[in-house]
Amino acid sequence: MDLRRIRHFAVLAETLNFRRAAERLQMAQPPLSVSIRKLEAELGAKLFSREPGGVLLTPSGRAVLVNARKLLFHGHQLSETARSALDGTGGSLQTGFVGSATHGMLQRLIPVFRAEYPGVELLLHPGVELLLREATSVSIIRQLEDRALDIGLVRVPPLRLSDMAQESFVMYAATHAAGLHSAALLACQQAGFIPRVSQQAVQVQTVLALVESGLGVALVPSVMQRYISDRIVYRPLLDVLPQAAVGLALAYMEETGSAAAARFRQLATREFALEKSAGSLAASERRPATQARTVQGLPQPFS
Repeated sequence: MDLRRIRHFAVLAETLNFRRAAERLQMAQPPLSVSIRKLEAELGAKLFSREPGGVLLTPSGRAVLVNARKLLFHGHQLSETARSALDGTGGSLQTGFVGSATHGMLQRLIPVFRAEYPGVELLLHPGVELLLREATSVSIIRQLEDRALDIGLVRVPPLRLSDMAQESFVMYAATHAAGLHSAALLACQQAGFIPRVSQQAVQVQTVLALVESGLGVALVPSVMQRYISDRIVYRPLLDVLPQAAVGLALAYMEETGSAAAARFRQLATREFALEKSAGSLAASERRPATQARTVQGLPQPFS
């Protein structure tokens, strides 16, 4: 059904006069008459009765007018939806994030983005079918390549470390947390040793739990200091190479990115543009009863 004819009908129903309706529609009267006749033929009902001074709506016309106005409204909404998705002010933004992004970066970016672009849908709970979901950096990059995500907050290597060569390490699994795994190994090599791995885990929170249980030391992002435990103490390291750094980054596919993803990138760049973190590590030592320590890196959000 042609929405133009629906609009012609609605305007004529409001004016009840072909001349005034044609003027409002900025068209000649003959094409308007043809449009109304075609609509009546399509619906199989007379919509107007012709009177000497103009037209009147028939019972069918009055019934059709209710839904005609709804159709015009939804047609306008459809156009607005397409337009807002095209310029990044509407639609949805599928965003993946690593667990450590929930300790400051996510809370900083999401409220600002939602305030500036309320038409873009962001869902803030994990799950396969939801638009904002937690994952590992490796998984996020893979989903970006598969176009299952529009944007991702991921960890980037390298990490830095202290000279704790004689300690047992809780290490990140190479198959599921490749970025942190590679960064931790590199930092240890720069310090002159290969770490002795006692346990492996994927998420930083799990690593901390294993350290807290006395199973070794670990490298964790500095934002994890928000995790407070009387069995873990975070301490800075002084003998770390300046190029060693751990950070969170924004990942996206430039050639296939959506307009909403571009808006998010611009906002993130603006929010973190003036920040530069110092290149240091922190070591944490558990209470004497447990003799476990944690090494921590201070993140550089966008380097």
